[in-house]
Amino acid sequence: MIQIGDFVTRNSYNNDTVFKVINRKNDILYLKGVEFRLLADAKVSDCILIDKKKIKEFIPNDIDDDMQRSEYFYLPGKILHLDGDSEYLKRCMDFYKKNNVYAIGKKIDEKTIPNEIGELLEEVKPDIVIITGHDAYYRKKGVKTDIKNYKNSENFVKAIKKARKYEKSHDKLIIIAGACQSDYEDLIKAGANFASSPKRINIHALDPAIIATILSKTQRNKEVDLIDLLSKTRNGKDGIGGLVSNGTMFVGYPR
Repeated sequence: MIQIGDFVTRNSYNNDTVFKVINRKNDILYLKGVEFRLLADAKVSDCILIDKKKIKEFIPNDIDDDMQRSEYFYLPGKILHLDGDSEYLKRCMDFYKKNNVYAIGKKIDEKTIPNEIGELLEEVKPDIVIITGHDAYYRKKGVKTDIKNYKNSENFVKAIKKARKYEKSHDKLIIIAGACQSDYEDLIKAGANFASSPKRINIHALDPAIIATILSKTQRNKEVDLIDLLSKTRNGKDGIGGLVSNGTMFVGYPR
């Protein structure tokens, strides 16, 4: 008997993704991706139980650290992370803490991020802002070039535009936006520096945080190798793409 809190995969999708059961109504299970920012549902008959101990998690490589012990001191860029999912947000916040990056996280529903982002930017004054949560491309609705065929891409676009009203420069405010299967082209056109998903695939829960952390810990005005940066994420350029950007870390002297 599959119960809420169990871990399962779906036979109809070749058991390619592990989900946590977050609700059940009769023979329908409501699922949330363990690694990927993905919500789904499935019949109980389509799912098989997975032992949590056997789940192979994606562990990012150690973030290259420009902060060498010397007579200099280092001030990594400040991150504001807005996320529609509290569990994924916590994972990202733990990741920032592990990498000694100052980040402020806010759990905000994707639909309300556009209404709240302006005030939060004024309050926090970040160098980097992340706008993420859940999204999906509904292929049955139509072509991928129509933003109406996405779950939350339009909300992300509205939030990006609000952020760009606060700061027009892509160098002064780096915006990382999108979630699983998001409308990559429209997010970039709206003003994001980095966005998902070029191939309309699912992105890892930590992907936006990985991009932000590397940019935060790279010296200001030093250009980040874009191809190498994207390769640090779970699916590389298929999951996230973006613009050539500079780091946001200040270096000072003496310590």
